[in-house]
Amino acid sequence: MIKELLKRPIGVTMSVVAIVVLSIVAMGYLPVSLMPAIDIPQITIQVSAPGLSVREVDNTLLKPLKNQLSQVTGLKNITAEARADAGAIYMDFEPNSNVDIIFIDVNEKLDRAVATLPKDIERPKVIKASVTDIPAFYLNLSLKNVAPKEHDRPREAGIDFSELGQFARDVISKRIEQLPQTAMVDMSGVVTPELLCIPDYTKLTSMGVGINLLENAINNNNVSLGALSIKDGEYRYSIHFDSRIISKEDIENIYINHNGRIYQFKELCEIVERPAKRSGLVRSGDDPAVTLAIIKQNDAKMADLQESIATLMADLEREYPNIRFELTRDQTKLLSYSMDNLSSNLLVGAILAALIIFLFMKDLRSPVLIVITIPLSLVVTLLAFHVLGISLNIISLSGLILGTGMMVDNSIIVIDNIFQKWRLGLRLDDAISRAVGEVFTPMLSSVLTTCSVFLPLIFLSGTAGALFYDQAMAVTVALFASLLVSVLVLPVYFYLMYRKRSAWTENRFIARFFTFDYYRPYEIGLKWTLRHGRLLIIGFVLLVPLAYFVYQMVEKSRLPRISHDDTILTIDWNSGISLEENDLRVYRLLAQVDSFILQTTSMVGVQQFLMSHTKEITPSESVIYIKAKDAESLKRIERKISDYVVSNYPKAQVSFQVSGNIFNMIFAEKGSTLVARLHSKEGQAPTVEQVTRVVNKIEKALPDVLIPPAMMEQNIRYIADVEAMAIHEVTFGNVYAKMRNMISQNTLFRINQGGYSVPVTTGDTRAEASDILSGKVRNRNGVEIPLSMVINETKGEDFKKLYSGSGGDYYPVVIDVDDADVKRVMETVEEVVKEDKDFFVTFTGEYFSSRETIRELIVILLVAISLLYFILAAQFESIIQPLIILSEIVVDIFFVLFGLWIFGESLNIMSMIGLVVMSGIIINDSILKVDTINRLRKHGMPLLKAVFTGGHSRLKPIIMTSLITILAIAPFLNRVDMGSDLQYPLSLSIIIGMSVGTIVSLFFIPLIYYVIYRKH
Repeated sequence: MIKELLKRPIGVTMSVVAIVVLSIVAMGYLPVSLMPAIDIPQITIQVSAPGLSVREVDNTLLKPLKNQLSQVTGLKNITAEARADAGAIYMDFEPNSNVDIIFIDVNEKLDRAVATLPKDIERPKVIKASVTDIPAFYLNLSLKNVAPKEHDRPREAGIDFSELGQFARDVISKRIEQLPQTAMVDMSGVVTPELLCIPDYTKLTSMGVGINLLENAINNNNVSLGALSIKDGEYRYSIHFDSRIISKEDIENIYINHNGRIYQFKELCEIVERPAKRSGLVRSGDDPAVTLAIIKQNDAKMADLQESIATLMADLEREYPNIRFELTRDQTKLLSYSMDNLSSNLLVGAILAALIIFLFMKDLRSPVLIVITIPLSLVVTLLAFHVLGISLNIISLSGLILGTGMMVDNSIIVIDNIFQKWRLGLRLDDAISRAVGEVFTPMLSSVLTTCSVFLPLIFLSGTAGALFYDQAMAVTVALFASLLVSVLVLPVYFYLMYRKRSAWTENRFIARFFTFDYYRPYEIGLKWTLRHGRLLIIGFVLLVPLAYFVYQMVEKSRLPRISHDDTILTIDWNSGISLEENDLRVYRLLAQVDSFILQTTSMVGVQQFLMSHTKEITPSESVIYIKAKDAESLKRIERKISDYVVSNYPKAQVSFQVSGNIFNMIFAEKGSTLVARLHSKEGQAPTVEQVTRVVNKIEKALPDVLIPPAMMEQNIRYIADVEAMAIHEVTFGNVYAKMRNMISQNTLFRINQGGYSVPVTTGDTRAEASDILSGKVRNRNGVEIPLSMVINETKGEDFKKLYSGSGGDYYPVVIDVDDADVKRVMETVEEVVKEDKDFFVTFTGEYFSSRETIRELIVILLVAISLLYFILAAQFESIIQPLIILSEIVVDIFFVLFGLWIFGESLNIMSMIGLVVMSGIIINDSILKVDTINRLRKHGMPLLKAVFTGGHSRLKPIIMTSLITILAIAPFLNRVDMGSDLQYPLSLSIIIGMSVGTIVSLFFIPLIYYVIYRKH
């Protein structure tokens, strides 16, 4: 077959051109994204319950819902989190679950449970986790010409800022939503107006009426009746009665008839238009801002969205010079930066591979032949991507780069074998035919063994397994493409380049400069190895317990450390402070680190976002996005902020999370290192006193560990005196209505203004808590009774949040400690809880999930080695020779673990995958060597001479393929972006394994082979 192809170079060329053209066309349709599009098996139920306390939310809403939702198929874990006015249920499902079907099932279960909830509670929201939840950008809008801020206080939002919010909602968001790549624009920080009706109590008292007269007048004049139909001759007309209130003037001009006298509404009540009371705000730096979260269409390309947004921003800045537009948290930059670095690493790897071939072959033509196989194999791989529906992302691209080093292996082996046959005096076409046929079987075996180690990775649980499908397919397709190119295309062009030569000769110019003789050191080393065989075998046996010892010493985590220059700071002040005080504290906090910061976006208090991309917080909490000057500055910021909060607000809780991006949403650790869950032995929610007592004991027992205080909030309770209310003929409704009026929360209706609505409320200007009891309520007889006579005020303390899971109610104690201290901390906590008879403790956290993942990967490594054994046993028709080849994996694993320990890198998903992949790659050299030795022995060569001759003939391709694989992935050791950070431990594992494995393949494998077969 090969000889026939040599005679048809034009046919082969046209076939190659056709495949390249198809691949280039397919590349235009390949989606480009940061991560693969996979389902995230998570669903969140959000419950809104205005006016309910944390315990009412937990008992009345969340527990009935959780009991119903616990029956959903495939549920792995369910937790409920209750707080005042709201709650949430988080559901995690088994990996590879069909989230769309589960989403329907959850909604059906929810519909059944809603019937048991109070009637005034709106239907809970069901949110399916999706990669599209992460906004592509955040756009901050603030005013340029604003009043100067006061000393040590944040700048206040003026009247113009209210107009900015309306402008952002009505104009800016609509302009952005018109872009074809934009799905929607979510926003927060908008200040809406409200109409407040302040009664003239003096006039109302003289008239002998209460505020209900005004409320009834407004409600009676705000009507919209149905249409009537009337006939007029041959025509029919529709008659509409419309008396809706749509403005402040409409309210002022309402007429009231009281005892025969006509009053205008504005005579009895002052109508004031003012900004509505805010429960949250947004700041860009120090300035009040409106922030817009721009969410892209699912099928849109990030690059197209980036281009459209850049053009629109330029237009907006020119059209509205008084508004400052600032893009933050740009996902497209993260994508483009990672993709550019991955692409440059790919190019560098190809160039280094060409350089190695050029030096070792000492010929100008063969490097050209080998380098051709890289782009040809790549375009075929990209065509396969299109067919398989795989996108270009940092996972699939890293697989391509990993494959780049192995793509040229087959070509090197083919060309080197052709040269060897040609030197024996064969005709060129016979040399090509015999050389290709001779190495095809071991090359196919090598490809199968390499691909076989990726196959078990697909069965890795969770989203990690789904992610590495892309990497496994990238390497598999690339290797098979390079194999086909090496045996079908490369021989044809080799024949075309060298057919005019009668024999092969080195390039004298190159040979003059590259004179290193690597055969002589190899022979010396191999002779030394054979003479000291017993010592080396004893060392080999000792590596097994040493590898276990190093495994225990090395740090373990789920993911490698990824450097960042931005973070999300979450602060819970753990006290019932006002929004204004919260804002002031955040301002003073950021002033401590201002010199290290490039940009901040502070979200103080409750936010107005509709989507779930931003954490829901209370008025006493804040979420702050911080962009630092560099990664080192970020570490200083985190340290200074933690120290400042501890010294000034010891009860507050501070946490730093990686800024939300698609990678972290899918893959990153979401919890703390260790969480101790305190369960009451009585099976009920623990009390405040019990939790406070145990947490204080834990804090004393672990003085070197930061134990956060129990999260509490102060409550004011008004207890009705039922007997006094009966004596004074006051109803609950009258008391409640009076209190709502005093705090301006008695909303009568809302005036629809298109994109928003203006609430119309009655009452006084906002009263303080101390003013409530001084108010008076009118009884049935029109007599005003002081509220202090019918209600009593008490103050209490309760949990800020209540938690429950599949095991019942619990209180979580979050403990962030180093990996090495976890066992000590767990033992101490267990002892403290055991002494306290009210609780028992269970532990969760990333400490356990990371070890579970490592255990899964160890099993996968064993499965991969088993597959390698089966494939090698089938190839060599032997049960001994596969063990000889696989013995080097033991040595490689020890040195990889030792190298990770020395370099301070953890044993994580990526480094473990590097171990698995290295196991498949490194034995390729040994496969070729053992196959060559077997072939020489079959031709009658003595064992010792076959060992030396086989090693000598395969020395050059082994060194070349190892160097090229190492250099192709070496650029990843430069940790400059997320893609490189993610691949660093994988690359480090492979480079260490390949370096050690090459030495083992050259010297130790021949030793084992010789020791086993010398008696035969």
